[in-house]
Amino acid sequence: MALHFSNEELAERRARAVRLMEKRGLHGLLIFRQESMYYLTGYDTFGYVFFQCLYLGADGRMTLLTRAPDLRQAEHTSVIDDIRIWRDAPDAEPTRDLMAILDEHGCRGKKLGVELEAYGLTARNGLRLMVTLDGFCTLMDASDLVSRLRVIKSPAEIAYVRKAAELADAALDEANRLAGPGMFEGDIIAAMQGAVFRGGGDDPSNEYIIGSGRDALLCRYFTGRRHLDPQDQLTIEFAGVYRHYHSCLMRTLCIGKAPERQVEMHKAAVDALEACKEALKPGRPIGEVFDAHARVLDDAGYHAHRMNATGYSLGATFAPNWMDWPMFYAGNPEPAAPGMVFFIHIIIFDSDAGLAMTTGQTVLVGETGAETLSQRPLDLVVK
Repeated sequence: MALHFSNEELAERRARAVRLMEKRGLHGLLIFRQESMYYLTGYDTFGYVFFQCLYLGADGRMTLLTRAPDLRQAEHTSVIDDIRIWRDAPDAEPTRDLMAILDEHGCRGKKLGVELEAYGLTARNGLRLMVTLDGFCTLMDASDLVSRLRVIKSPAEIAYVRKAAELADAALDEANRLAGPGMFEGDIIAAMQGAVFRGGGDDPSNEYIIGSGRDALLCRYFTGRRHLDPQDQLTIEFAGVYRHYHSCLMRTLCIGKAPERQVEMHKAAVDALEACKEALKPGRPIGEVFDAHARVLDDAGYHAHRMNATGYSLGATFAPNWMDWPMFYAGNPEPAAPGMVFFIHIIIFDSDAGLAMTTGQTVLVGETGAETLSQRPLDLVVK
């Protein structure tokens, strides 16, 4: 099988999930998040775009309900033994197949947790699930149950994150090498992604972000490519990915002579990033990381040009998003802990001046503070 963790580690993860279920009085858990399935069993697929559910009982037993194309996928990539198939048809009702499975597991009249916050459970299928199971069992939202386990990385996971960080550095090297007047954005992003793939990495869970000119002030992917002007700016946000584990970086590069305003923005962004890393301490609320970011940028005069969040957890995630729980925003009480991995990004978009400046790194929370995983400097790059 194509497993990336030992059977013992996967079994221990499931055992911890079961203990949490027992604390919440749950007879079982209906898992719809692909991240949870991967974490608990190794199951690796994008088949969650259709109805798919993994049942995990408080007794440790598992049953996967999926479609035929994922039968061999589950057999090859997971430790799941009991795999059931629902058939495509005009009147297909996979929730009824799921209810029959739950009946086999003695779930009638019991309380089950369900991952309602899951890209694999559309609103339509969620409504069908509620209607089908109404009167059969009691459902309660347990979207956070496995996520709270996933946020603390094991030594094996951290090794994959470190490899992802190496691949992110290789991608950044390509961007720095190719960026310059007249260069085509498509060539730059192709080389960045190629560096990750040549290093044995994976597709990211969302698209690389690349934009120049006025589009450097955007922090979402959009279609369309352009050549860089003699005087320009290029914003990139991207990830090295290994075994689905992400390590992100963010930069704004200056093309031609850097305006003095942009040089000042860069200094403020780096100062804010360093303050965020200093504020990320085990046992402290992660909202303090956002506070550090806001304090530095506000003192530098960029209150109107900053964001209302400054990063988030990273791990093994699946499309459409590499952002994981929890996030850095004002007042977030979630405490940092050793083994957490975060992407800290500093974004300054001055729409009045038409200037962008960003910087960002992935860090690992240790026993005393944050370790930066990238080996590349934060210097302003001018090409």
